[in-house]
Amino acid sequence: MAFDVDRVREIADRVAASSGLEVVEVEFLGGGKARMLRVFLDKPAAANASGPSADESAPGVPRVAAQAGVTHEDCASFSREFGTILDVEDAVPGSYTLEVSSPGLDRRLVKAADFTRFTGSRVKLTTRQPVDNNRHFEGRLQSFHDGRLTLDLSVASKKSRKKMGAVAGEKIEIEFGNVEKANLVPEI
Repeated sequence: MAFDVDRVREIADRVAASSGLEVVEVEFLGGGKARMLRVFLDKPAAANASGPSADESAPGVPRVAAQAGVTHEDCASFSREFGTILDVEDAVPGSYTLEVSSPGLDRRLVKAADFTRFTGSRVKLTTRQPVDNNRHFEGRLQSFHDGRLTLDLSVASKKSRKKMGAVAGEKIEIEFGNVEKANLVPEI
């Protein structure tokens, strides 16, 4: 029986939804006896009634998606339930290590919904094809709609501004399909 990532993802989504969690990403790494199934979970702010919502930010302050955050207990509970179902349904043949964790402050942005959700946040991204003779960008995600994202590059770090060259300090539009890799930049 071969590993079916779609089946594993469906099981993960089902288990996560029952606890008010969201599966951010599922990875299957390694081979032989060193195989690892890694699941990243998050708890959307809507699942946590405490704390200010993203819509309560002060005027002039960029809207940033509020996050409730996944707890250690959330990961442990999910791991027990998910691992049991995987074993009963034999969804991952052979031995493997299951790792369940939070995506972290510098989480990857993968789906279009991620870009919508984190509008207002700082991001670093790499494009597949150059845009204005550059593939590496850092800025505030100002908007995402119709498959295009707009970045305000004026908030980039000094190091990133140097990499971006002439476009640093400007706004730039990038097609979602041209995004190779994107991560949030923690603002502490």
